[in-house]
Amino acid sequence: MDCNGCNRCTDVKCSIETKCQQLDRSLMDKWGAISFPIYQTATFAHEGLGQSTGYDYTRMQNPTRKQLESIVAYLENGIDAIAFSSGMAAVATIMELFKPGDHFIIDEDLYGGSIRLFNEISTKNGLTYTAINLSKEDITPYIKENTKAVYLETPTNPMMNVTDIKKLSKITAEKKLLLIVDNTFLSPYFQNPLDLGADIVIHSGTKFLGGHHDTIGGFVVVKDEKLDERLRFIYKTTGAGLSPFDSWLILRGIRTLAVRLDRAQQNALELAKFLKLKKRVTKVIYPGLPDHPGYEIMKEQARGFGAMLTFEVDSAETAKYILDNVQLIYFAESLGGTETLITYPITQTHADVPKDLLEKNGINDRVLRLSVGIEGIADLKAEFNRIFESL
Repeated sequence: MDCNGCNRCTDVKCSIETKCQQLDRSLMDKWGAISFPIYQTATFAHEGLGQSTGYDYTRMQNPTRKQLESIVAYLENGIDAIAFSSGMAAVATIMELFKPGDHFIIDEDLYGGSIRLFNEISTKNGLTYTAINLSKEDITPYIKENTKAVYLETPTNPMMNVTDIKKLSKITAEKKLLLIVDNTFLSPYFQNPLDLGADIVIHSGTKFLGGHHDTIGGFVVVKDEKLDERLRFIYKTTGAGLSPFDSWLILRGIRTLAVRLDRAQQNALELAKFLKLKKRVTKVIYPGLPDHPGYEIMKEQARGFGAMLTFEVDSAETAKYILDNVQLIYFAESLGGTETLITYPITQTHADVPKDLLEKNGINDRVLRLSVGIEGIADLKAEFNRIFESL
């Protein structure tokens, strides 16, 4: 793909690594600042009636946020990206596309915050949904006259199920349903759902795009102008835009996206293989392992397997012992940063998910999730060796 917007190398086909460094040079500050400035202003002055610079009020548009949106849109091969104050603000805005009585289909294994939104807010607003395992089940029997969309993550959080986006998109296109894909776990560095037939892509910018656990943000990326216009209208009306400073932090994070994910993915694969050999580990779920059911699909639709893995141990006591004894690894709820984090889904990310759904998805008190960072792999292995040997 040509580097549209780069005013120095428009005829050069750039790799995604270079895109993260050189995108939208046409939007560079007029003084030539390589680090794009933070336009920390609430409002913009006009020289006269009808003489706007294109910026009026930061709730609606801001140059720093515009720079970030242009880069994320280009990385995802979309026509536009909208930057939100959080990933959940992005999901909530998408739900405003629908009206009372509309129905949508979701993957049953999703981030707990999304399930909470659908259960507590969307249903209150008159929407209904059906949850199924999209990695295994055909959606056709679940489509109703009022079905408007299909919503999924791939890989899913936390059980790492992989859905064939291209195969699913053929059905949604035929039935005229919106296909909404949360691409947070892989980021645009590893996967581009719009190219596979998705209509809307979501990111928690807090995670791999920001990459340093120092900001919160979210994105919606689209490829259709009418859909974009509607989302922009909702966005400016509800006021969930990302602040200029947080926009700048994610701009900075994207510059190292490629090197961070390459290293983190390498560590994740090594750690997955390592954990499989531990006697107290009963299951390791990582799509980069050949025995993962979605391994071949991932090879077809993604450029990598990511830095997230989930593993199950032999007892709740073992899980709690690990959480109480990590030192190098942080026991924390998030993912996608340079540091390795371990999360206990049943009490953290999925605490508000109904118990029957947790059980159905295999999320129990023995399941742990790892967001693998960029530390030395020998040190990460030594951390687990120390813990398992002391059990």
